[in-house]
Amino acid sequence: MIVRGKEEVEGVDWGNGLSYRFLVEKDRMGFTVAHTVVKAGSKSPLHYRRHLEACYCIAGRGQVVTEDGTVHEIGPGTLYALDEHDKHYLIAAPDRDLELVSVFNPPLRGDERHNFDAAEYSHY
Repeated sequence: MIVRGKEEVEGVDWGNGLSYRFLVEKDRMGFTVAHTVVKAGSKSPLHYRRHLEACYCIAGRGQVVTEDGTVHEIGPGTLYALDEHDKHYLIAAPDRDLELVSVFNPPLRGDERHNFDAAEYSHY
């Protein structure tokens, strides 16, 4: 059995916030569970080529915008799933951090970070 509190998990600066990765590849569960904090006012161009991801909002507000410009409002109690390795923008509202429980399959190593310096969607 694995039991971990947030205070036991080091926050990884993923590019526009912190990711507390509770389960990672070395735990051999087959998926990652993370508490993801997205900085207020940030806009992250993301594309997970190797992973499927589902996110459940637990605090804050924001938007997920698809490559074709479709806007999905995100708030507490909303889940979005990137079931086709979807390119998207994750946008946090300007007044408060957006907090998500994120699940990745296959699991993350745990040290991945995004690079938003390139002109394309960031990926890992």
